[in-house]
Amino acid sequence: MIRLLLATVLAVQGTVTMSRELPLWEVGVGLFPSTFPAYRGSKDQQYYLFPFPYLVYRGDFLRVDRDGLRARLFNTDRVQLNISVNASAPGRSDDSNARHGMPDLDPTVEIGPSLNILLVELTDKHRLKLRLPVRSVIATDLGSTEQAGWIFNPHLKLDSEDVFGGWNAGLSLGPLFASAKYHAYYYSVDPQYATATRPAYSASGGYSGTLVQASLSRRFNRIWMGGFIRYDNLSGAQFEDSPLVETDHSLMAGIAIAWIFKQSSQTVSVGLKSPDPNPSPQNLKASSKRIGIEESRFYNLHDHPRPHAPKNSSVIF
Repeated sequence: MIRLLLATVLAVQGTVTMSRELPLWEVGVGLFPSTFPAYRGSKDQQYYLFPFPYLVYRGDFLRVDRDGLRARLFNTDRVQLNISVNASAPGRSDDSNARHGMPDLDPTVEIGPSLNILLVELTDKHRLKLRLPVRSVIATDLGSTEQAGWIFNPHLKLDSEDVFGGWNAGLSLGPLFASAKYHAYYYSVDPQYATATRPAYSASGGYSGTLVQASLSRRFNRIWMGGFIRYDNLSGAQFEDSPLVETDHSLMAGIAIAWIFKQSSQTVSVGLKSPDPNPSPQNLKASSKRIGIEESRFYNLHDHPRPHAPKNSSVIF
């Protein structure tokens, strides 16, 4: 899924690039076997096999790669202001012990701005970033739509390239906050659905748990492979006493493999960037503006922190 953007951001550091020649674009298809709880706080674990497209585009302005999809107006990565989009699969309540007899959970689309800040470039291969996404959640059954609240997921993200013998790695950690409407969508119980073991409950907004995610990805000629594992801790969450919360812990994981069947004959120069100790006035001027677009892909194995699965579990692709 795609993150779209709309803003100008500031940065003041020039760059020196150690480049290599890569195809302008690449196209492929893949499969993503994965496992998620029916929703965060559910004991019902579900298993999926999702097909997905593999797309890479390395244009001067528009890029789609392991950092997502983004527009590059100027050559700086210090600060970006993007609009992110995420999505989730539907959830059948009759497949959940806690929600049995309640309305099904529709698939959702999340969209909103994300401020991404490069905090420190530890080495040429390791970068620590602060990401501050805020998204509106829209539930839809494709026939109608409903605004289902807001989420805020500030988190630290450590990106590492060419580690463990050639793999790209990511590690992220951060809390999740959500509005009362968002929590109500998953954890409230209206009086008509109350039972002797499931009392009526009204969820309020606030803290929604802490997310930790690790991911790996690597390219082998025409084959791309990746995987992730994510742990959610709901201890102290605002909705922790909801009768729909069966556990304070959630574990999600998946492995993806894609075949790249087509690539352009045209190549472009792409590579790592390191700070320029003596940036020219032209570089400083160019670095003072940037507009970005980034993608939060559905089941992103090499970016983003939120594995989104059936309802209220997020993975990013």
